Amino acid sequence: MKHPFFPAIIGGIISFIIFTFDYFQFSLIEKFLMFAFFVISPLTIMLINNKDQTKFQKKIYSFITVLHFPAALLALASLMSNKTWEVGSSAISGSFSLAWLLFTFLLALYGLLLILEKKEKIEEIAIGAGLIYFFIGGIWYTLYQFQLTFLLVDPTVSALSSVHFHFSSAIVPIFIGMLGRIMVKKSWYNWLVIIDIIGPILIAIGIVLSKPLEIFGVSIFACNIIIYSSYLLLKLRKSTKKSSGNLFLTLSSLAFYSIIVLSICYPIAKRYFSLTIMDMVPIYGSLHAFGFVLFGLLGWILMTYYPHKRAN
Repeated sequence: MKHPFFPAIIGGIISFIIFTFDYFQFSLIEKFLMFAFFVISPLTIMLINNKDQTKFQKKIYSFITVLHFPAALLALASLMSNKTWEVGSSAISGSFSLAWLLFTFLLALYGLLLILEKKEKIEEIAIGAGLIYFFIGGIWYTLYQFQLTFLLVDPTVSALSSVHFHFSSAIVPIFIGMLGRIMVKKSWYNWLVIIDIIGPILIAIGIVLSKPLEIFGVSIFACNIIIYSSYLLLKLRKSTKKSSGNLFLTLSSLAFYSIIVLSICYPIAKRYFSLTIMDMVPIYGSLHAFGFVLFGLLGWILMTYYPHKRAN
């Protein structure tokens, strides 16, 4: 029987090769997308597995696990046909990307089933909403690969939107749902989930129609992550169990706070150094993808399935 982390480990090796070698000719945004496809997705699949699945959920989950790696490889081939091999036909690259669209659709279907099955538990609704947002990310990726302009959105913006929905919009609701599973419910938690679900929608509408609406959506979404991270850190600090899961969740929260600190310091730093926002993008992206998201997923997986595994 293969190790549960095996798909993510293989995906990590592929992602390392993509980030390291110039052969692929991918932009930084595209590299982060491949990281989401090969590493973040299998870890998410591992996290959402549970013993309370209905028969239909088990079937969908089995399809998800089987389809993931072929879909990720075809998504990689889709990008390579455009950037590495320079085929010159968006129809070819777009056709390859449809496999990823199907995979994210199955994730969304699983999320919808989770919501319908456990609609009385708001934490499960949060997790289900996160899985549905993966599908929106898949739609944006397919539009990007077909080089289609949707609602006056340039294909380049489609790539950014896909990254946003694969990392923030999908993952944060799942994290907040996982927090809801272990905490004694507070009155503010329901609002945390509601804002976390509508935040990405406001951001998406804002990208297309209104910059102020986008800024408002980003602001409330970021505030939600601050509340989540702060409460989680306080809960972990009070915990008597010093597990590996606790360590990774702590590092995840600290990574997000690092992003906040850098964002505050950037306007001051650029006055004294020749910094531009493009210089900060790799730092922000790395802290968010490798710090907040990756460490957060590892932390919740370890806390859920390996609660007694201690940190060294």
